Amino acid sequence: MTPDAFATLHQHLLAALNTAPQETRRLFHGRGRCWPGLEQITVDWLQGVLLVALFKPVSDDELQALQCLLLDLSQTMAWQHSGAHSLLLQQRYLPESPTQWLLGEPVAHWDIVEHGLRYRLDLGRKQNTGLFLDMRHGRQWVQAQAAGKRVLNLFAYTCGFSVAAMAGGAQQVVNLDMAKPALSRGRDNHRLNDHDLSQVVFLGHDLFKSWAKVSKYGPYDLIIIDPPSFQRGSFVLSKDYPKVLRRLPELLSTDGRVLACSNEPEIGPDYLIDAMAREAPSLHFSERLSNPPEFPDSHPDSALKALVFSKR
Repeated sequence: MTPDAFATLHQHLLAALNTAPQETRRLFHGRGRCWPGLEQITVDWLQGVLLVALFKPVSDDELQALQCLLLDLSQTMAWQHSGAHSLLLQQRYLPESPTQWLLGEPVAHWDIVEHGLRYRLDLGRKQNTGLFLDMRHGRQWVQAQAAGKRVLNLFAYTCGFSVAAMAGGAQQVVNLDMAKPALSRGRDNHRLNDHDLSQVVFLGHDLFKSWAKVSKYGPYDLIIIDPPSFQRGSFVLSKDYPKVLRRLPELLSTDGRVLACSNEPEIGPDYLIDAMAREAPSLHFSERLSNPPEFPDSHPDSALKALVFSKR
């Protein structure tokens, strides 16, 4: 990171903190490759907590310069005006993604708000906090579509889509994920929003060994597919996504819809559209949801893909 890049980051964060959002948002998205020299850094506003993440190695001098920049930022009027009180620096490129608390009292969990809904995040202990902020529009879309529907949330993680669906009046949501601790956090998220857990199902299983369990709760009016790009031993996007798509017709109701997602930079939206046409030809592409404006990308096809398909 050059001095010019540091200056750009500093000015961007000053401006963002001067008008700090009321809810959780990304403040700086260097990974979209819109600011030369800052491609490896992101900054998230977690309502009082500033989480800075580095995704590629930097020199010791650059790391020290970044720490100084952030600590200097905490002395500005913009920081005071924003109500910020904690500052974290995470090195995502290292094993276990260690996080330093540069400022503030360390806490394990932190509750935030997005679109009026509450979510519990993990701070400083895991690679991911528990909520992917670039999927904000996807969660809002699900909330708007969910009234009276039976919803299947595949690769549910901490059940962000499920929370949005229940808030939108879903009849029932079935969440499936191999990671039972993530589903446990999903229960926490529902409780934070006073949802009736008798309407929410949590299946801690391998999807490819559990189609019968998934089918038992169907047919579904809305299916959400938001898998990892790669998860050792359980999912490889290019190989396993088609296996999911070919099961959709038998799981969906007559007028069912699918939100199929991918955050793999090397795979554009045409991959999902073509795979759906091949594996589930009764489903037709309707639209690609826009990504939040705080996630600009110089190559839009490399950014998050959230595609809607309809059964006709």
